[in-house]
Amino acid sequence: MKIQSAAFEHNQSIPRKFTCDGDNVNPPLAFSGVPEGTKGLALIMDDPDAPRGLWVHWTVWNILPQTTEILENSRFEGAIEGTTSFGKPGYGGPCPPDREHRYFFKLYALDTVLSLDKSSTKEELERAMEGHILSRTELIGLYNHQ
Repeated sequence: MKIQSAAFEHNQSIPRKFTCDGDNVNPPLAFSGVPEGTKGLALIMDDPDAPRGLWVHWTVWNILPQTTEILENSRFEGAIEGTTSFGKPGYGGPCPPDREHRYFFKLYALDTVLSLDKSSTKEELERAMEGHILSRTELIGLYNHQ
């Protein structure tokens, strides 16, 4: 399974447009190699380099398994976006306060549909995914707005 973006390569800079310094919209993402038997996909975007510890920028689950892409500044039809470290659901772009940070876009293929609502956090999502992950992949983007 693979996750890619037409906007940036793995371990390369995320364009300003997708950050708090730009339009703060989600980048385009493409998925491939989703395993047979997948009932739903989940996506977590987080920053392990945040000064106060891990910062969650985006969580989405129950993405249809046949989904092959998400366009820039759009949402997954029928999927649920969870509560981020910003205190609300939806995408929150990179906005590092101090230096270059790494942003992990982690894609999971699951053998189940999750029963979580949009108030759920990354930790609740990860607990619900336990024992249901068929495959996992990630894309890392970098950003420093100073």
